Amino acid sequence: SIKMDLLHSNGVLIIQHLQRDYRAYQDFLNFMSHVGDPRNIFSIYFPLWFQLNQVVGTKMIWVAVIGDWFNLIFKWILFGHRPYWWVQETMIYPNQSSPCLEQFPITCETGPGSPSGHAMGSSCVWYVMVTAALSYTVRWKDKSAVTLHRLTWSFLWSIFWIIQISVCISRVFIATHFPHQVVLGVFAGILVAEAFEHTPAIQTASLRMYIKTNLFLFIFALGFYLSLKLLDIDLLWSVPKAKKWCANPDWINIDTTPFAGLVRNLGALFGLGLGINSEMFITSCKGKNSCKMSFRILCIAASLATLQLYNFVKIPTHTECLFYILSFCKSAAMPLTVVALVPYCVHLLMRTTEKKLN
Repeated sequence: SIKMDLLHSNGVLIIQHLQRDYRAYQDFLNFMSHVGDPRNIFSIYFPLWFQLNQVVGTKMIWVAVIGDWFNLIFKWILFGHRPYWWVQETMIYPNQSSPCLEQFPITCETGPGSPSGHAMGSSCVWYVMVTAALSYTVRWKDKSAVTLHRLTWSFLWSIFWIIQISVCISRVFIATHFPHQVVLGVFAGILVAEAFEHTPAIQTASLRMYIKTNLFLFIFALGFYLSLKLLDIDLLWSVPKAKKWCANPDWINIDTTPFAGLVRNLGALFGLGLGINSEMFITSCKGKNSCKMSFRILCIAASLATLQLYNFVKIPTHTECLFYILSFCKSAAMPLTVVALVPYCVHLLMRTTEKKLN
């Protein structure tokens, strides 16, 4: 439509301005794009928060998974183009003189562009973290404490918006999103996170509930995809565009395809359910050691270190079906490690040490 073309062309002007005038901040903007990567939720934010507060950690995974699932459905509905291929195919520029947008190794994502998954994932998880931190200060009653709470409130929400704006600018800078797509992503993420502020049932969900939720999310997404395919609507239309217009074929990664994100998130949710409902979790995180700060610090350190090792596990991409199966297993192993395996090992270590001292 004319209005959408105008929105896109104005977005291209903003991208050109950022790439021209903010070149000195390129490394910082690329870093902020990595900060907004939804995968950091499972490998960094979740291990930290779950050991400090299991309620917040559990909520974080649910918000991340459901938020990314909604992001996928919205992408399929909105058919949002990405700047790096839109400028090559649009007919609105005279004499085929399309603007030149610089590409980077993290530019060539293969899914549709609206809303931004990075912006949505970043806003929802940081919203959970900020509201969780403020929940500790809201209980303070005396006058000086109320003043401190207000200062803390202002500080944390300022940090929240600084991070969201930085992530948004970074995604626009690398020409993988238009400005309106990142703005939509931020507010969609906040809505999802706020919805889970009023959903306490997830804290007591059984393994059966986790499995049912996984099946519903998968069947709905697959059914939606197949239904539209029967109507000759290809929801993977963005993949060939990405392959065609990416400046470097090596920058195309199957891990950015729509179904790769779906499988990764379903694996993480299943792993969380498996871990929370395991005997190892009950023995370690519900025992007497769970109240000790030393236990929590050891769990955080061991979890972060162990999860970094998962980055060295490279999943073969030559067979798409095998890639999805192994991606699901790897994603499930990460929360299972944080929730059950690491705490149980730390629990055994501390118990052995206590016996030797006695």
